[in-house]
Amino acid sequence: MTEWALLVGATSAAFPTASSVLIFSLLLTPVAGALFVTLFRKKRAAELITVVSASLILIQALGLVADVIVEKKISAFGELFFFDAFGALIMLPIAGVGFVSALYSINYMGRQYEHGLVDDKHIIRYYQGFNVFLLTMLLVPVSNNMGAMWVAIEATTLVSVLLIMLYTKESAIEAAWKYLIIATVGLSFALFGTVFFYYANVTAISPSAEAEPSSAMNWTDMVSHSKLLNPDIVKIAFIFILVGFGTKAGLAPMHTWLPDAHSEAPTPVSALLSGVLLNCSIYSIIRYHIITSGTVGSAFSNQLLIILGVVSVGIAAASIYFQKDMKRMLAYSSVEHMGIVSLAMGFGGFIGIYGALLHIINHAIAKPLMFFASGTISQKYETKTMSGIRGIIKIMPITGVLFLIGGLAIVGMPPFNIFVSEFMILSSGFGSGQFVASSLVITFLVIIFAAFMRHLIKMVFGSPKESGRGMSEDSIAKKDEMGKLAIIPMIILAIFAVILGFYIPSPIQTLANDVMQIFNQGSIAAAFPTSDLVSGVESG
Repeated sequence: MTEWALLVGATSAAFPTASSVLIFSLLLTPVAGALFVTLFRKKRAAELITVVSASLILIQALGLVADVIVEKKISAFGELFFFDAFGALIMLPIAGVGFVSALYSINYMGRQYEHGLVDDKHIIRYYQGFNVFLLTMLLVPVSNNMGAMWVAIEATTLVSVLLIMLYTKESAIEAAWKYLIIATVGLSFALFGTVFFYYANVTAISPSAEAEPSSAMNWTDMVSHSKLLNPDIVKIAFIFILVGFGTKAGLAPMHTWLPDAHSEAPTPVSALLSGVLLNCSIYSIIRYHIITSGTVGSAFSNQLLIILGVVSVGIAAASIYFQKDMKRMLAYSSVEHMGIVSLAMGFGGFIGIYGALLHIINHAIAKPLMFFASGTISQKYETKTMSGIRGIIKIMPITGVLFLIGGLAIVGMPPFNIFVSEFMILSSGFGSGQFVASSLVITFLVIIFAAFMRHLIKMVFGSPKESGRGMSEDSIAKKDEMGKLAIIPMIILAIFAVILGFYIPSPIQTLANDVMQIFNQGSIAAAFPTSDLVSGVESG
């Protein structure tokens, strides 16, 4: 019987499933995109290749998500890759924001090229980095091996640093070095945490199982043995993970790299950093949070997540209130929203976790919309200083409306998408008895709302003649939307921001419900059939 099982397993390995092939194809697409950009080395070719690459990534990601809705979990290449509903909810924003950012890049980087801010060499370097950046982020939600996940997130740092310093000006280089140093130190803590979790898993496995060390690094293996792990080691390990990946996620007080990096990066890269990369890091924390909850109960990690969430929203409130630079304000807004996700996970319960999952998606829609609009506006007004930007609605009517929609969405105004997830999260907070944390966050959100709206109203509805940097009368009189390819990505995102404020599509509901099963497992039994666990131990 054992020999027959081995034969079946060998046959399965020889003939990979359609989902396995799709995962491989998905990861190969941005690699091919970067290689073709390098081969042709022409601006127009690089733009077309990147848009095609991003389009194929989106199509394949949707195919994978459809598969996981039916199959619930997908393993590939000896369980090196593992894709479930939680990974799908992270994959969707990566693919979606990657696609609209590729479209927006044609107009934005094209104007930077026309004005001499980048030359041929830098424009090729940008599109090479753009494709590789997508690859590193796509690796995160499909990695089962937690060491591989750490490598993928570290790789996002190395690639995004080169994109941040693309303009080679002093402020950009300084921001890139600051990001590199802080993120690398933070991820060193995450590496220690990963090793501690691995050690706890290895020592928990019965010697008779003779498990391979490589399988002990897999998330599926760790969560299956979560009740057997040493509680003391797991507590220490999770603190390292929270500090390490929390640094990359922009959680305060480890957030100090984020405002500089996001404000100096090219605008499409800022959209990816804020809307997608932060999600990858918070995703890693939550994966370890599930393991930790299975070992020591949810109270320990929940409390830490709540504390960091409250601190993050509080620091963001103070920073946004006194902010003068438009992109830095949006960067601090990202600190706020990652804090809200952390807070929601800490609150727990069905409503809290469901709200956190929706908030991850909602923020990935509203924040790129704001960055795209701000990038177009700053190109028109030739400044990022908010006091120098007035009368957007008069000079750029379509962009002004989209900027206003994005601003109202990002502060949680109904009927936009973020209002729904924030309402669910705060309801969960009060429902779980976290009155102090919930009340503090509401206070901070009111401050953020007031500060954001003060800046937004002046920029959108103010008089253009009050703009700084001395805009000429001709510039004030001329209405210029800066190109259709700048408008189309914003319209796409604005439509989703409105739709998700009224209606949550059934595929997202299904995925969110499936993620709840993963959170509720406490052991592998709830997420994986008992037969899978037994066969996995026997094969080990």
